[in-house]
Amino acid sequence: MSGKGRKVERMPRVRKGQLDVTLTREEFRRRMMERFFDPAFEGIPSDVERVVEVAWDAYIKYRKSPRARAPGRGFEDPGFKLPVEWLETRRRIQEADRRRKNRRGRSRILLVCGSSRNDQTCPGEMSKTFRLLTLARETIESAAGFEVEVLDLSRITAEYGKAILPCKSCVSTAMPLCHWPCSCYPNHAMGQVQDWMADIYEMWAAAHGVMILSPVNWYQAPSVLKLMMDRLVCADGGNPDPTTTGGKDPAKAKALELKGWDYPKHLAGRAYAVVVHGDAAGVETLRRILADWLSDLGLISAGPAGELGRYLGYYRPYATSHDDLDRDLDLQEEVRHAARALMERVRQIRAGTCKEAEKGLSEPRPK
Repeated sequence: MSGKGRKVERMPRVRKGQLDVTLTREEFRRRMMERFFDPAFEGIPSDVERVVEVAWDAYIKYRKSPRARAPGRGFEDPGFKLPVEWLETRRRIQEADRRRKNRRGRSRILLVCGSSRNDQTCPGEMSKTFRLLTLARETIESAAGFEVEVLDLSRITAEYGKAILPCKSCVSTAMPLCHWPCSCYPNHAMGQVQDWMADIYEMWAAAHGVMILSPVNWYQAPSVLKLMMDRLVCADGGNPDPTTTGGKDPAKAKALELKGWDYPKHLAGRAYAVVVHGDAAGVETLRRILADWLSDLGLISAGPAGELGRYLGYYRPYATSHDDLDRDLDLQEEVRHAARALMERVRQIRAGTCKEAEKGLSEPRPK
């Protein structure tokens, strides 16, 4: 302290100290060659070795974004080169948001299947969550003026080249270091590519309403759903201009945050509903987690009917769980009600008749 009640302003230092993870050339080659385990590749050894050599060069020189260009007007530093993939994702998000704001367009609902089970993978059977999503889809598509987009997160487990790469927690260094949309990926130097989030951001931006349907996996959200949730952190306060932080410069990001950050909510104003089901425990916990998270993003609840948590086949065999769903006609109708409640909230928001209790209030502790 310098004088009574006065703080000395000091820029926090960037902390370092974790173990070095740089690979030797030999270890890099060993790991890279695991991609070519199939004996079919043995017929082209020289070609494989050339691929490994190029990949090693990209790794050791850390060519994260080998294709970049200056973004031009609209950025604080219009000459600072940004990844072309990030600029394209940004363009698509902005276009999706413009479509959403077109008052003459149809209302768009994004249905998210949060289960990792897929009948084209090891389980060999579809998820009950996808069946519940189908009920919601049929309900919405039968209503005039609405259309549906489905985001089935089980495609991560079932489809070649589909991935949601993990959040790197840039926010915890400084909020402005977390860019909207996320600029951590693709990272070509590390082989961290084929990240689905570039498409998923666009889906959320285009939606007037979002319904998440999910089972409980070990008292929590399934891993595929949690991956998406973590990567949507950039929608809650993320920096839309990476040139202000020199790309990923933590010191610049800290200085920018300490000047005062407004934590923009990039997906605020959309409606949401959640449907959670489980067979033994955790339904209420996950239902509340999803509702709280969506509210924190600035989305507006569809109300009690739109926040559904139910047990299905309570302590009964897994093998007969689809039969239990066939018999539970009440749950099926409750899912339809959740879809109807979401549609009604979307109508209210678009008509300007949805009264938000917090509208006009300033956030005393923004974060």
